[in-house]
Amino acid sequence: MVTVADVPADKFIERLAARLKNIEQVKPPEWTLYAKTGVSRERPPDDPNWWYTRAASILRKLYLSEEPIGVGAFRVIYGGRKRNGVRPAHFAEGGGSNVRRILQQLEQAGLVKSTGHGRVLSPKGRSLLDEVAKEIANEIVKERPELAKYF
Repeated sequence: MVTVADVPADKFIERLAARLKNIEQVKPPEWTLYAKTGVSRERPPDDPNWWYTRAASILRKLYLSEEPIGVGAFRVIYGGRKRNGVRPAHFAEGGGSNVRRILQQLEQAGLVKSTGHGRVLSPKGRSLLDEVAKEIANEIVKERPELAKYF
């Protein structure tokens, strides 16, 4: 069986983001065109569909994680180096509002469920991710048949 770990992350996230656009509950709020993704960023994302890409990335992280992941952990994952002008740069966590809203939307869609210590994938979410991974694996095998033995 093909899993998310078996396919390239960039192709997987791109394909899953396209699938998430068709889910009614997952829609970016109006403020996403103007909001930064964290204090360490200077400008909002250039990609107008960054909301779906971040949601796909969050689902992939939840799939690969063995434990529940909360908003605080995602803030660390999506954080980065904050440049302070002439002062030394330091790490800054990513924004929590966008991660929280995405997790709430994914929970309403039934792809994620909440535990007392964070969120985990629901069976519906796991099957969606496995389905997308299988599609990508089939495309890879069509392009390069010699890789069929790995899938």
